[in-house]
Amino acid sequence: MLSYAGRVASPKAQPIPVRIGGFGGADGLAAYLRAEAITHLVDATHPFAARMSGNAVEAAVAAGVPLIALTRPGWTPEPGDDWHRVGDIAAAVAALAGPRRRVMLALGRMHVAAFVEQPQHHYLLRFVDSPDAAPVLPDHHLIVDRGPFDVAGDAALLRDHAIDLVVCKNAGGTGAQAKLIAARQLGLPVLMIDRPVLPPRTQVHAVADALRWIGHAADRGV
Repeated sequence: MLSYAGRVASPKAQPIPVRIGGFGGADGLAAYLRAEAITHLVDATHPFAARMSGNAVEAAVAAGVPLIALTRPGWTPEPGDDWHRVGDIAAAVAALAGPRRRVMLALGRMHVAAFVEQPQHHYLLRFVDSPDAAPVLPDHHLIVDRGPFDVAGDAALLRDHAIDLVVCKNAGGTGAQAKLIAARQLGLPVLMIDRPVLPPRTQVHAVADALRWIGHAADRGV
């Protein structure tokens, strides 16, 4: 989500509506920033929304609007972790070449189809909502469940399905971290997909820090 702060605050100012998407790339976003007299741009998109974040940086520069990114800190390996890091989804798919394994594919539904290139594995999938169509992977088990998940539950899940590898993106935060702690406890390797490389930008990890950056000169109804 991209949030914007307007130019002037007033005692009775109403919160500024948040618009989500539909700007038409960096040029469209820059035009919107100018047209609405936006003074502050907060990029609070998902850490893997590389195109949106890149467009935000480009638009901020073009419109002369300062930008800050509000992101979750990435996960870092701890003692006992067995991480194997790759740069993107394609590299993760390639890394699964080889004999059959039982893989927890903890990526949501967006990138599942890419792993059809490695059909020899059994895949455990966990989606927030039921998909409109069955996943294309020939050998999989789908669980529909909504987090946050706890370590005990994820450890039981990995044991019950005899998982021997976890694949996930480094989204950070605590809501999806349980599977990593469970993998550590069970001695399972993790194929960790690194965050995309983004243009340089100011970045904070707490809402309070973003609000301080906006300051009192702007209406902070974002």
